Amino acid sequence: MIVAITGGTGFIGRHLVRRHLALGNEVRYLTRQEPRSELNGAVPFAGHLNSSAASLREFLSGAEVVYHCAAELREEGLMHSTNVEGTANLLEAARGEVKRWVQLSSTGVYGNPRHKDIREDSAIGPVNAYEKSKTAADELISAEAAKSKMEFVILRPSNVYGTDMPNQSLFQMIRMIDKGLFFYIGKIGAIANYIHVENVVDALLLCARASLPANGRIYIVSDHCRLEEFVATVAAALHQPAARVRLPEGLIRRLAAIGSSLGKNPLTQSRIDALTNTTVYRSDRIRSELGYSHRIPMQDGIAELARFWKNGVYSSAESTER
Repeated sequence: MIVAITGGTGFIGRHLVRRHLALGNEVRYLTRQEPRSELNGAVPFAGHLNSSAASLREFLSGAEVVYHCAAELREEGLMHSTNVEGTANLLEAARGEVKRWVQLSSTGVYGNPRHKDIREDSAIGPVNAYEKSKTAADELISAEAAKSKMEFVILRPSNVYGTDMPNQSLFQMIRMIDKGLFFYIGKIGAIANYIHVENVVDALLLCARASLPANGRIYIVSDHCRLEEFVATVAAALHQPAARVRLPEGLIRRLAAIGSSLGKNPLTQSRIDALTNTTVYRSDRIRSELGYSHRIPMQDGIAELARFWKNGVYSSAESTER
Protein backbone atom coordinates (compact mmCIF):
# COMPACT_ATOMS: atom_id res chain seq x y z
CA MET A 1 0.00 0.00 0.00
CA ILE A 2 1.20 3.52 -0.82
CA VAL A 3 0.51 6.18 1.82
CA ALA A 4 1.25 9.90 1.56
CA ILE A 5 1.67 11.95 4.75
CA THR A 6 1.81 15.71 5.14
CA GLY A 7 3.40 16.83 8.38
CA GLY A 8 5.49 13.66 8.41
CA THR A 9 8.34 15.35 10.27
CA GLY A 10 6.03 16.65 13.01
CA PHE A 11 5.30 15.05 16.36
CA ILE A 12 2.36 12.85 15.35
CA GLY A 13 3.52 12.51 11.74
CA ARG A 14 6.88 10.95 12.72
CA HIS A 15 5.12 8.24 14.70
CA LEU A 16 2.70 7.62 11.83
CA VAL A 17 5.53 7.32 9.26
CA ARG A 18 7.42 4.86 11.44
CA ARG A 19 4.32 2.76 12.03
CA HIS A 20 3.58 2.44 8.31
CA LEU A 21 7.21 1.59 7.58
CA ALA A 22 7.02 -1.17 10.20
CA LEU A 23 3.94 -2.49 8.39
CA GLY A 24 5.93 -2.69 5.16
CA ASN A 25 4.06 0.07 3.34
CA GLU A 26 5.50 2.50 0.81
CA VAL A 27 5.53 5.81 2.64
CA ARG A 28 5.94 9.29 1.21
CA TYR A 29 6.13 12.46 3.26
CA LEU A 30 6.00 16.11 2.23
CA THR A 31 8.69 18.27 3.80
CA ARG A 32 10.27 21.71 3.58
CA GLN A 33 13.30 20.42 5.50
CA GLU A 34 16.21 18.13 4.75
CA PRO A 35 15.24 14.43 4.81
CA ARG A 36 15.17 13.11 8.38
CA SER A 37 17.51 10.20 9.15
CA GLU A 38 14.98 8.85 11.67
CA LEU A 39 12.54 8.44 8.76
CA ASN A 40 14.93 6.42 6.60
CA GLY A 41 12.91 4.07 4.42
CA ALA A 42 10.26 6.68 3.69
CA VAL A 43 10.45 8.79 0.53
CA PRO A 44 10.74 12.56 1.13
CA PHE A 45 9.07 14.94 -1.33
CA ALA A 46 10.38 18.50 -1.21
CA GLY A 47 7.55 20.99 -0.99
CA HIS A 48 4.78 22.43 1.14
CA LEU A 49 1.01 22.72 1.11
CA ASN A 50 1.05 25.75 -1.16
CA SER A 51 3.34 24.13 -3.74
CA SER A 52 2.07 23.84 -7.30
CA ALA A 53 -0.77 21.40 -7.91
CA ALA A 54 1.49 19.51 -10.35
CA SER A 55 4.17 18.83 -7.71
CA LEU A 56 1.57 17.85 -5.15
CA ARG A 57 -0.07 15.47 -7.61
CA GLU A 58 3.30 13.74 -8.00
CA PHE A 59 3.45 13.37 -4.22
CA LEU A 60 -0.10 11.93 -4.13
CA SER A 61 -0.12 9.90 -7.35
CA GLY A 62 -1.24 6.32 -6.75
CA ALA A 63 -1.62 6.74 -2.99
CA GLU A 64 -4.35 4.69 -1.41
CA VAL A 65 -4.45 7.01 1.58
CA VAL A 66 -3.31 10.56 2.27
CA TYR A 67 -2.98 11.59 5.90
CA HIS A 68 -3.20 15.36 6.17
CA CYS A 69 -1.31 16.02 9.42
CA ALA A 70 0.51 19.24 8.53
CA ALA A 71 -0.59 22.44 10.27
CA GLU A 72 0.87 25.72 11.42
CA LEU A 73 0.73 25.78 15.22
CA ARG A 74 2.79 28.78 16.27
CA GLU A 75 2.81 31.67 13.76
CA GLU A 76 -0.68 33.15 13.82
CA GLY A 77 -0.07 35.10 10.62
CA LEU A 78 0.59 31.86 8.70
CA MET A 79 -2.29 29.80 10.05
CA HIS A 80 -4.91 30.67 7.45
CA SER A 81 -2.57 30.34 4.46
CA THR A 82 -1.18 27.02 5.70
CA ASN A 83 -4.10 25.35 7.44
CA VAL A 84 -6.94 26.56 5.20
CA GLU A 85 -5.53 27.60 1.83
CA GLY A 86 -2.97 24.79 1.98
CA THR A 87 -5.73 22.25 2.61
CA ALA A 88 -7.72 23.59 -0.34
CA ASN A 89 -4.64 23.33 -2.55
CA LEU A 90 -3.97 19.77 -1.46
CA LEU A 91 -7.61 18.86 -2.06
CA GLU A 92 -7.38 20.08 -5.63
CA ALA A 93 -4.25 18.01 -6.22
CA ALA A 94 -5.78 14.90 -4.60
CA ARG A 95 -8.84 14.69 -6.86
CA GLY A 96 -8.56 11.57 -8.96
CA GLU A 97 -5.28 10.57 -7.30
CA VAL A 98 -6.24 9.30 -3.83
CA LYS A 99 -8.78 6.79 -2.58
CA ARG A 100 -9.15 8.00 1.03
CA TRP A 101 -8.28 11.23 2.83
CA VAL A 102 -7.70 11.14 6.60
CA GLN A 103 -7.78 14.61 8.16
CA LEU A 104 -5.97 15.15 11.47
CA SER A 105 -8.05 17.80 13.19
CA SER A 106 -8.37 18.77 16.86
CA THR A 107 -10.92 18.95 19.66
CA GLY A 108 -9.89 22.61 19.70
CA VAL A 109 -12.63 23.23 17.12
CA TYR A 110 -15.13 22.96 20.01
CA GLY A 111 -13.50 25.98 21.64
CA ASN A 112 -13.10 26.16 25.40
CA PRO A 113 -16.06 24.31 26.94
CA ARG A 114 -15.76 24.29 30.74
CA HIS A 115 -18.30 21.76 32.00
CA LYS A 116 -19.69 19.62 29.19
CA ASP A 117 -19.61 16.21 27.56
CA ILE A 118 -18.25 16.81 24.05
CA ARG A 119 -19.18 14.47 21.24
CA GLU A 120 -18.64 14.74 17.50
CA ASP A 121 -21.93 16.57 16.90
CA SER A 122 -21.44 19.07 19.77
CA ALA A 123 -21.53 22.75 18.85
CA ILE A 124 -18.42 24.09 17.17
CA GLY A 125 -17.01 27.20 18.85
CA PRO A 126 -13.38 27.95 17.97
CA VAL A 127 -11.81 30.81 19.93
CA ASN A 128 -8.24 31.44 18.78
CA ALA A 129 -6.72 31.69 15.30
CA TYR A 130 -5.47 28.11 15.28
CA GLU A 131 -8.85 26.67 16.27
CA LYS A 132 -10.59 28.83 13.67
CA SER A 133 -8.21 27.70 10.93
CA LYS A 134 -8.69 24.02 11.83
CA THR A 135 -12.46 24.51 11.83
CA ALA A 136 -12.31 26.09 8.36
CA ALA A 137 -10.15 23.23 7.09
CA ASP A 138 -12.64 20.67 8.45
CA GLU A 139 -15.45 22.54 6.69
CA LEU A 140 -13.56 22.24 3.39
CA ILE A 141 -13.27 18.49 3.96
CA SER A 142 -16.95 18.11 4.82
CA ALA A 143 -17.99 20.06 1.72
CA GLU A 144 -15.73 17.96 -0.49
CA ALA A 145 -17.02 14.72 1.05
CA ALA A 146 -20.56 15.65 0.05
CA LYS A 147 -19.69 15.75 -3.66
CA SER A 148 -16.51 13.73 -4.18
CA LYS A 149 -15.82 10.08 -4.99
CA MET A 150 -12.82 10.25 -2.67
CA GLU A 151 -13.56 8.98 0.85
CA PHE A 152 -13.02 11.35 3.77
CA VAL A 153 -12.73 10.89 7.52
CA ILE A 154 -11.83 13.48 10.16
CA LEU A 155 -10.07 12.56 13.43
CA ARG A 156 -10.13 14.99 16.37
CA PRO A 157 -7.70 14.11 19.18
CA SER A 158 -7.61 15.98 22.47
CA ASN A 159 -4.21 16.92 24.00
CA VAL A 160 -1.65 14.59 22.48
CA TYR A 161 1.38 13.61 24.55
CA GLY A 162 4.46 11.41 24.35
CA THR A 163 8.07 11.51 25.49
CA ASP A 164 9.18 13.30 22.30
CA MET A 165 6.42 15.92 22.31
CA PRO A 166 7.49 19.51 21.54
CA ASN A 167 4.91 21.06 23.90
CA GLN A 168 6.53 21.45 27.32
CA SER A 169 3.44 22.28 29.42
CA LEU A 170 3.01 18.73 30.74
CA PHE A 171 6.70 18.50 31.62
CA GLN A 172 6.35 21.81 33.49
CA MET A 173 3.44 20.35 35.45
CA ILE A 174 5.47 17.21 36.23
CA ARG A 175 8.32 19.42 37.48
CA MET A 176 5.95 21.28 39.81
CA ILE A 177 4.64 17.99 41.21
CA ASP A 178 8.20 16.71 41.69
CA LYS A 179 9.16 19.85 43.62
CA GLY A 180 6.03 19.74 45.76
CA LEU A 181 4.82 23.07 44.35
CA PHE A 182 1.67 21.87 42.56
CA PHE A 183 -1.67 22.82 44.09
CA TYR A 184 -5.28 22.20 43.09
CA ILE A 185 -7.56 25.08 42.17
CA GLY A 186 -11.24 25.21 43.09
CA LYS A 187 -13.57 22.30 43.68
CA ILE A 188 -12.72 18.59 43.51
CA GLY A 189 -13.54 16.89 40.22
CA ALA A 190 -11.58 18.69 37.47
CA ILE A 191 -10.88 16.45 34.47
CA ALA A 192 -7.63 15.84 32.58
CA ASN A 193 -8.16 15.04 28.86
CA TYR A 194 -5.11 13.60 27.10
CA ILE A 195 -4.30 10.94 24.53
CA HIS A 196 -1.01 9.12 23.93
CA VAL A 197 0.51 9.69 20.49
CA GLU A 198 0.62 5.95 19.74
CA ASN A 199 -3.11 5.75 20.45
CA VAL A 200 -3.64 8.58 17.97
CA VAL A 201 -1.67 6.60 15.38
CA ASP A 202 -3.86 3.55 16.08
CA ALA A 203 -6.92 5.71 15.48
CA LEU A 204 -5.49 7.17 12.27
CA LEU A 205 -4.83 3.69 10.91
CA LEU A 206 -8.38 2.63 11.73
CA CYS A 207 -9.68 5.72 9.93
CA ALA A 208 -7.58 4.79 6.90
CA ARG A 209 -8.58 1.14 6.72
CA ALA A 210 -12.04 0.71 8.17
CA SER A 211 -15.24 0.46 6.19
CA LEU A 212 -16.85 3.73 7.17
CA PRO A 213 -20.59 4.00 7.82
CA ALA A 214 -20.68 7.29 5.91
CA ASN A 215 -18.33 9.47 3.90
CA GLY A 216 -17.13 12.51 5.83
CA ARG A 217 -17.42 10.77 9.21
CA ILE A 218 -15.91 12.58 12.22
CA TYR A 219 -14.32 10.84 15.22
CA ILE A 220 -13.03 12.11 18.56
CA VAL A 221 -10.21 10.20 20.24
CA SER A 222 -9.39 11.05 23.85
CA ASP A 223 -8.73 9.55 27.25
CA HIS A 224 -9.57 11.18 30.58
CA CYS A 225 -9.44 10.86 34.35
CA ARG A 226 -10.00 13.11 37.34
CA LEU A 227 -7.17 15.55 37.92
CA GLU A 228 -6.54 14.13 41.39
CA GLU A 229 -5.92 10.69 39.86
CA PHE A 230 -3.70 12.20 37.18
CA VAL A 231 -1.53 14.02 39.74
CA ALA A 232 -1.35 10.95 41.99
CA THR A 233 -0.13 8.86 39.03
CA VAL A 234 2.65 11.36 38.30
CA ALA A 235 3.63 11.63 41.97
CA ALA A 236 3.83 7.85 42.35
CA ALA A 237 6.06 7.55 39.27
CA LEU A 238 8.33 10.25 40.74
CA HIS A 239 8.30 8.62 44.21
CA GLN A 240 6.87 11.82 45.63
CA PRO A 241 3.84 12.40 47.87
CA ALA A 242 0.68 13.42 46.03
CA ALA A 243 -0.32 17.08 46.17
CA ARG A 244 -2.85 17.99 48.87
CA VAL A 245 -3.04 21.80 48.84
CA ARG A 246 -6.22 23.25 47.30
CA LEU A 247 -6.82 27.00 46.86
CA PRO A 248 -10.00 28.91 45.92
CA GLU A 249 -10.45 29.50 42.19
CA GLY A 250 -11.52 33.12 42.65
CA LEU A 251 -8.39 33.95 44.64
CA ILE A 252 -6.06 32.36 42.07
CA ARG A 253 -7.80 34.16 39.19
CA ARG A 254 -7.38 37.51 40.95
CA LEU A 255 -3.70 36.82 41.63
CA ALA A 256 -3.19 35.76 38.00
CA ALA A 257 -4.83 38.98 36.81
CA ILE A 258 -2.56 41.06 39.06
CA GLY A 259 0.49 39.15 37.83
CA SER A 260 -0.56 39.73 34.23
CA SER A 261 -0.91 43.48 34.80
CA LEU A 262 2.59 43.57 36.31
CA GLY A 263 4.07 41.58 33.43
CA LYS A 264 4.66 38.59 35.71
CA ASN A 265 2.25 35.86 34.71
CA PRO A 266 3.40 32.34 35.62
CA LEU A 267 -0.23 31.13 35.84
CA THR A 268 -2.45 32.34 33.01
CA GLN A 269 -6.24 32.41 32.95
CA SER A 270 -6.23 29.75 30.22
CA ARG A 271 -4.07 27.50 32.39
CA ILE A 272 -6.48 28.02 35.29
CA ASP A 273 -9.31 27.06 32.92
CA ALA A 274 -7.46 23.83 32.08
CA LEU A 275 -6.96 22.97 35.76
CA THR A 276 -10.60 23.58 36.74
CA ASN A 277 -12.68 22.36 33.79
CA THR A 278 -14.84 19.24 34.05
CA THR A 279 -15.35 18.71 30.31
CA VAL A 280 -14.95 15.19 28.93
CA TYR A 281 -14.25 14.46 25.26
CA ARG A 282 -16.08 11.23 24.43
CA SER A 283 -14.63 8.53 22.16
CA ASP A 284 -17.76 6.36 22.07
CA ARG A 285 -18.27 6.68 18.31
CA ILE A 286 -14.80 5.52 17.25
CA ARG A 287 -15.06 2.65 19.73
CA SER A 288 -18.43 1.43 18.49
CA GLU A 289 -17.98 2.06 14.77
CA LEU A 290 -14.27 1.30 14.20
CA GLY A 291 -13.45 -0.97 17.16
CA TYR A 292 -10.94 1.44 18.67
CA SER A 293 -9.53 0.90 22.18
CA HIS A 294 -6.73 2.59 24.12
CA ARG A 295 -3.59 0.49 23.68
CA ILE A 296 -1.81 2.75 26.18
CA PRO A 297 -4.18 3.81 28.99
CA MET A 298 -3.57 7.31 30.30
CA GLN A 299 -2.34 6.11 33.70
CA ASP A 300 0.37 4.00 32.01
CA GLY A 301 1.33 6.69 29.51
CA ILE A 302 1.51 9.49 32.06
CA ALA A 303 3.58 7.36 34.44
CA GLU A 304 5.97 6.62 31.54
CA LEU A 305 6.17 10.35 30.77
CA ALA A 306 6.98 11.21 34.39
CA ARG A 307 9.71 8.56 34.59
CA PHE A 308 11.16 9.79 31.29
CA TRP A 309 11.26 13.35 32.64
CA LYS A 310 12.84 12.29 35.92
CA ASN A 311 15.53 10.20 34.21
CA GLY A 312 16.27 13.02 31.78
CA VAL A 313 16.54 15.62 34.53
CA TYR A 314 18.78 13.56 36.76
CA SER A 315 20.87 12.21 33.87
CA SER A 316 21.51 15.79 32.73
CA ALA A 317 22.36 16.87 36.27
CA GLU A 318 24.79 13.98 36.73
CA SER A 319 26.46 14.73 33.40
CA THR A 320 26.89 18.38 34.41
CA GLU A 321 28.41 17.44 37.76
CA ARG A 322 30.92 15.19 36.09
